[in-house]
Amino acid sequence: MKPGDRRSDGLPDRRAQDLAAGLGELGCRALLVVAQSASDPDLAPFLGVPAHLGAALLVAPREGPPRLAYLNPMEREEAAATGLLLVTPEELEVLRAAREAPEPAAYLAWVMSRALAASGVAPGRVALAGLAPAGEIQCACAALARQGWEWVAGNELVRMVRKRKTAAELAAIRQAAAATVEVLRALAGRVAAAAAPDGGGGGGLAPERAEGRELWLDGRPLTVGRLRAEAGRLLAEHGVEQPHGNIVAPGGEGGVPHSAGSDGRPLRAGEPLIVDLFPRGAWRERPLVFADCTRTLCAGEPPPAVARAHAAVLRALAAARALAVPGARGWDLQEAVCLAFEEAGYATPLRQPGTTTGYVHNLGHGIGYELHELPIFRKVAGAEGVLAEGDVFTLEPGLYDPAAGYGVRLEDLCHLGPEGLEVLTPLPYDLDPRRWMLDPRN
Repeated sequence: MKPGDRRSDGLPDRRAQDLAAGLGELGCRALLVVAQSASDPDLAPFLGVPAHLGAALLVAPREGPPRLAYLNPMEREEAAATGLLLVTPEELEVLRAAREAPEPAAYLAWVMSRALAASGVAPGRVALAGLAPAGEIQCACAALARQGWEWVAGNELVRMVRKRKTAAELAAIRQAAAATVEVLRALAGRVAAAAAPDGGGGGGLAPERAEGRELWLDGRPLTVGRLRAEAGRLLAEHGVEQPHGNIVAPGGEGGVPHSAGSDGRPLRAGEPLIVDLFPRGAWRERPLVFADCTRTLCAGEPPPAVARAHAAVLRALAAARALAVPGARGWDLQEAVCLAFEEAGYATPLRQPGTTTGYVHNLGHGIGYELHELPIFRKVAGAEGVLAEGDVFTLEPGLYDPAAGYGVRLEDLCHLGPEGLEVLTPLPYDLDPRRWMLDPRN
C-alpha cells in the first residue's frame, strides 16, 4: 500500500496506526471530534476529500474503524462519499432529541452519547477534539460526565496525527503553492511596470529619479487596495480562496509583521513592500489545505538600511534551509537564525524578549488544514517541535523597524521529503521586481 492510499474504512493506514498509538498514550478508549462542518481541521483529515456537511461527529475507537455521525438526512449522499462507516440521523434519534432536548448543549450531549454507543464505545476516558462552541461543549461534557464519561483534550493528538502529510494532502498543498507562486509573479510584474520609465508602458519617472514618489500604473496611483484586489482576482482564477485574507504592507506598515496594509495607501518608489499570500485550495476533489509564501519588493533604489536588512534575511533563510533535516528541532533553527541576526547587529527574542524591532517572531510553522500547525519552532516542545520526513512547513525570517519605515520578510514553503528539503514556492528573492522579469520562468 502506498503512503497516501486509504483503507476501505476511509482512513490512511499509517494515520490509523498513529492515532491508535496516541490514544494508547492518553489512556483513551476513543477519539471524538465534534465539528460544526466538514471543514473543521480536526475532522477534515479523516474525510479524505471535502464533503458538504454541516454539524457532524467522528468517533475513532482505539481499536476498530472510525465512524462518521451526520445529523441531517439531506446530507446522506455527501456522508456516504467519504468512505467512512456511518452513524445515521435515525440511529442518533435526532428528531426525538429535537423534541426532548431542544436546548443546544442538551441536544449535543444527546448526539454525542449516541454516536459513541453506535461506535461500540462504552463510558470511560475519551479524547475530545473539534472546533465547536466552547460553552455548549463544556455543558454537554459536564452532563455526560455524570454518566461515566471522562474527557481529555484531543486537539493536539489530531495535530500530531496529521503532522506528516499523506500523498493526497501533499499533492493539494503543491497545487495551492503553485497558484501562490504564479500570483506572486504577476504582482511583482505589476509593481515592476509601475516603476518603469515613461515610454516603456509604466506610470511615472524612472526609478532612479523617483524616490519617494507615488507609483502609477495605467494612468492612476498603484495603491495597496489595487494590488490586493488583483491578488484576489488572480487567486480565484487559479482555484484557491483566501479565508484569512492576505498581507500587502508597504513601508512602516510592513514594519509590524501582521499588519495587513491599508487599502488606500499608495505605493512609493524606494520603499519596501511585503506581499504575503496564504490561500487555501478550494478543489472539490482535493483536501482543503493551505499554502503560504512571502516576498519583499522595492520599486527603485532601496534605502541602505533596507538593502542591508534584505541581505541579512536572505542569508538567514539559506542557513535555515541547510539546517532543516529530519530529526532537527525547530528551536535549533530558530536559535541559529537569532544568533546570525545578532551578529549582524539586530535585536532578537533570544536576548531581548518582546522586542518590536529587528527579528521579532519565530522562524516558521507547519501548514496543512490550518494555516499554523505542526511542526512548531518554540523552545519548549516535544515531538511536535521535531522536523520529520513528510512535514510541510514555512521558513520565514524577517527584520522590522516600523519607525525607520521598513519590514523585510522572505518566506518559503518547504516539504521535508525522502530526498531532503524541497522548496514548494520557487520564486526570486530580489528586492527589485524588474529583476524578477529576467527569470526564465516568467
